[in-house]
Amino acid sequence: MHRVLALGEAHELEGFALVGAEVAPAHTPADVRAAWAARGDDVSLLVLTRDAASALAADLARRDDLLLAVLP
Repeated sequence: MHRVLALGEAHELEGFALVGAEVAPAHTPADVRAAWAARGDDVSLLVLTRDAASALAADLARRDDLLLAVLP
């Protein structure tokens, strides 16, 4: 089964849990990378805060099977 994961600063992602997304709060680049590494390969949609997207840029460049949404 595919999952929707919202990753980044908690205050920007609170509402995503209401629509069924798994929310992984992470406040530093190291926290973001650790939270992403702890997730399985069944994430099909990844919603990121701007800072989280920056922290994962290199890792995400290798994932052509993942739909990304970066919050403004």
